[in-house]
Amino acid sequence: MARLFVAQVGSQEIADQFGVEDAPIISMPSEMTEGLEGPIVIENGGRRLLKVAHWGFPRRTLKAAIRGEEPGIIGLVADLTNPMWDTLVVDPRYRCLIPLTHFANPAGDQGSKTRSWFSVKGEPLVAWAGFCRNLPDVGPVFAGMTMTASDAVMPYNDRMPVLLGQGEYARWLHGSISDVIEFQFRAPMAAERIEVTHTDDRWRSGDVPEFAAAGQIALL
Repeated sequence: MARLFVAQVGSQEIADQFGVEDAPIISMPSEMTEGLEGPIVIENGGRRLLKVAHWGFPRRTLKAAIRGEEPGIIGLVADLTNPMWDTLVVDPRYRCLIPLTHFANPAGDQGSKTRSWFSVKGEPLVAWAGFCRNLPDVGPVFAGMTMTASDAVMPYNDRMPVLLGQGEYARWLHGSISDVIEFQFRAPMAAERIEVTHTDDRWRSGDVPEFAAAGQIALL
């Protein structure tokens, strides 16, 4: 999937849906790309907490170290057997919920690609299955797990976020590695459940539609 999503909601809306107590007021970024800070929901001591973390785990390679380059970052988990993830994904302590309202993929020809946005019909806020750590030299970071794309997304990308229903939050946060594997390899969401919004905004423009406002207009 492309590395771009938004959460056009407030802290309280996240708290209400995700079962967070005493949620802090968090300023939501206009868009989320790797390296930026965004909201995640974790569970600690039986309580769900709303936190801010950077999207992307540091990726250190020997070649980069030899060249004296800074570590790269990676924010998508596609291969659970990758040594970067294999010890992380088995431990429920490192699971989180990533709130999102829309994710994006590029559309069109090379050099003139635009942004197409995807959301779940009837669900203005959804949870993306994520992993997180508080790294000593970096601070809090997160990454989202991907799966085979729905037919609605496939023309733009063959991967999409693993989106969880509200009744699946606890299973994701506490489940075994078998549960994690099942979430990633289950059948993709039916195409008719996904809303596709095409725009003329260039892929790297930073422009994001006001989806919430558009939805309110549609109801009038």
